[in-house]
Amino acid sequence: MDDKEAKSILEALLFISGEPLTIEILKNILEINSDEIKRIISELINEYQLKNPGLLITEVGGGVQMVTNPACAPWVKKLLATALPARLSQQSLETMAIVAYKQPIIKAEIEALRGVNSDGVLKTLLERRLIKILGRKEVPGRPLIYGTTKEFLQYFGLKGLTELPTLKEFQEVESIEPPQVAEQREEIPEQNENPAAHAPQE
Repeated sequence: MDDKEAKSILEALLFISGEPLTIEILKNILEINSDEIKRIISELINEYQLKNPGLLITEVGGGVQMVTNPACAPWVKKLLATALPARLSQQSLETMAIVAYKQPIIKAEIEALRGVNSDGVLKTLLERRLIKILGRKEVPGRPLIYGTTKEFLQYFGLKGLTELPTLKEFQEVESIEPPQVAEQREEIPEQNENPAAHAPQE
């Protein structure tokens, strides 16, 4: 298999996957050794950057993924807004930022920082697979320990936790939303957002 054919196959795989593909997965599919895969991917990344098209290939979440060009973000956001996607609330973004920067962390510590009960937002983030349960802390009550996931890295386009954005950047990802969604949020507050002092302990 020559480089041209390998690149075409890689492009097809990355396009159809929708999620990051690891070197190991690509090696097994193309039946090419890891060093060759890495070389071809590096060349593809550079070629796409030089062409500056609507799609780019980038390393993210421990793998390689085809993503939209950040220069196209305003138009992509408009499309997503018209599609009425499920977006994260301000409470969810705030909680996710705390988990990301303070992990491993338990619910009581999250609530101490937020000042409100976090049962609802933790449930939402777990369902969205943006955070996960790492285990239990060896203290009285053995509370659950939370941390971020590969899906979290993918959501924000990060290679790893060293590239964590600020809370402001977290908010900017969700800055554009349909008026209908915003109106619904104003009318219906997120569940379980009561003062932490009245919240049941983990």
